[in-house]
Amino acid sequence: MASSFQPQTFFDRLAAHPGEDVALSDGRHCLNYAQLRTLFYEFALTLLVPGQKSLGGERIALILPAGFNYTVALLGIWRAGGVAVPLNVNTPPNEIMYALSTAGVTRAFTDKEHQQVSDSLCAELGIPLELCDTHNTSETISERDIPLPGPDARALLLFTSGTTNKPKGVVTTHGNLTAQVNTLLEAWYWHATDVIPLFLPMHHVHGIINVLCCALAAGARIEIFESFDMPRLFEGVANKTYTLFMAVPTIYVKMIKALDDLQENQQAIAICQGFGNMRLMISGSAACPVSVHTAWKKHTGQVLLERYGMTEIGMALSNPYHGPRKPGTVGQPLPGVELMLVNEQNQAVTGDNNPGEIWVKGPNVFLEYWENPQATQDTFSEDGWFKTGDIAILETGYYRIMGRSSVDIIKTGGEKVSALEIESVLLEHKDIVECAVIGVPDETWGEAVLAVIVLEESAGVLSVDALKVWCKSCMSGYKVPKRFEMMRALPRNAMGKITKPALAKLFTR
Repeated sequence: MASSFQPQTFFDRLAAHPGEDVALSDGRHCLNYAQLRTLFYEFALTLLVPGQKSLGGERIALILPAGFNYTVALLGIWRAGGVAVPLNVNTPPNEIMYALSTAGVTRAFTDKEHQQVSDSLCAELGIPLELCDTHNTSETISERDIPLPGPDARALLLFTSGTTNKPKGVVTTHGNLTAQVNTLLEAWYWHATDVIPLFLPMHHVHGIINVLCCALAAGARIEIFESFDMPRLFEGVANKTYTLFMAVPTIYVKMIKALDDLQENQQAIAICQGFGNMRLMISGSAACPVSVHTAWKKHTGQVLLERYGMTEIGMALSNPYHGPRKPGTVGQPLPGVELMLVNEQNQAVTGDNNPGEIWVKGPNVFLEYWENPQATQDTFSEDGWFKTGDIAILETGYYRIMGRSSVDIIKTGGEKVSALEIESVLLEHKDIVECAVIGVPDETWGEAVLAVIVLEESAGVLSVDALKVWCKSCMSGYKVPKRFEMMRALPRNAMGKITKPALAKLFTR
């Protein structure tokens, strides 16, 4: 249990693990904890000029996929007192340029695969770019000694997804990092015997904090994938390699389809048994449809654990490790996290089924939006609560997310409607593979509910009238979309999240 973990800081935890235990594996090579500690300390030393004890918050970008180099560079930057700015290697060049310039990055690291594009972008901004080879360090630990960064030192600068506005740089301190990791170690019962696959993008908290940092703090083993590789993953699952699994709903949908296609042959049985053997499986970063919960339990026997978090706060809510997990809800506040719901008059909401904005307070909450004091001020209450912008209700002790106050709460005919709730129902339809629900201006209703849907390739013609009849059998009449639009694919940002403002521009008339 997490209460046995001592001491508390991330780097002190990392220093306490037996050196011979494997920390990272990429399917070909392994790195144990002794090797990892040596490599990231040596990397930290290479970042400092002679006589320098700390980078003093210098921003250093990582344009790297998940792997040994990424992990060593990230930890090395932190150890040297720098601020890591991990960027999505698959993002369009203009978005990388925006992040580099906004963060005030002074140098960057990449690999050979991404060197050409990265070099062009960095050269335009005058940022030195280096190839990251963490095995070619010139100094040894005995040559110099540098202090550990304090809890108030800035550690991480991540950009928000930008689904509703321009991405903002979120600054997380070492104290925030420690709090975010500690609460998950306790809530999810991390242990040194855990083994987890890591295939999530390494430019937001799901991959960086929930998997990489928690696993390293616990002394667990991480199997690193540069990208999602289902055949390799299924092989590891069938061999009962993993004890813990974290993914986004889209990944679960892909795996369910693959298992359906395999039918009940020997391979599928071994894979399902491997998943069923794990002690915990988590879904996050987006709402997980109830149909996915049901299908996954049918295949594997596992009840997925849903949680809620965001870049600014790490994780804040989680369904319980022990006790019932309720599909469609995100559970209760995590240890050390204070949370309340607040209405439009800034009054605390109490009782079940009363919607309010989620406000959060605790050591997990970020320091600031980088060089954006107005946005920072606007997002905190006078007494220090962070206003998430997400609307939720409480249902018999469990919180259910209704959506973003700006795009997912639709005011139609005097009723407040949750776009996420309608989307969850629509995804139950056998012919709908993706959907997004938005509100569009309407003279009669104020806002009309519009559903943009993507059909299965094998689906035949689906009439709007038939779809409305089906919807009326599944939801209250005022929630049934007034309009339906079909698309081949929904617009998404670099993080893969649907950009609803772009849809609103397309279909507002």
